[in-house]
Amino acid sequence: MSLKDRIQQDVKDAMRAKEKERLATIRLITAAIKQREVDERIELDDEQVLVVLDKMCKQRRESITQFEQAGRDDLAAQEKAELELIQQYLPEQLSEAEINELIDAAMKQTGASSIKDMGKVMGQLKPKLQGRADMGAVGSLVKERLGAL
Repeated sequence: MSLKDRIQQDVKDAMRAKEKERLATIRLITAAIKQREVDERIELDDEQVLVVLDKMCKQRRESITQFEQAGRDDLAAQEKAELELIQQYLPEQLSEAEINELIDAAMKQTGASSIKDMGKVMGQLKPKLQGRADMGAVGSLVKERLGAL
């Protein structure tokens, strides 16, 4: 079963179980997927659906930060609930040690020697880490490593 099919099935299950909050979040996911399919006139595969889900997670994290700074704990809690549900569709998150191993391998493979090579390293890492790690945090780690060289 593809990821998109699993999401569609979960919409039906949430409707049957009358889980309003869960249904609303899953519908947001399906709307984002459908929007991308319409915009690009393509049928998304699992990898492309992961990109959409990863983007949605990033948006939720940013919203949570902003809502907490503004003292809107009610909205932050709603965003956290949505984030948890969206993350259920993402693959298992990698540990920091696994991410560091992948960064080391990408740096060796690209021959990165300075911060100028960050694009090459990130280009190698993105397909391997998409949906499995926060790419912003990975970018910071790579920048830190390359700056230390």
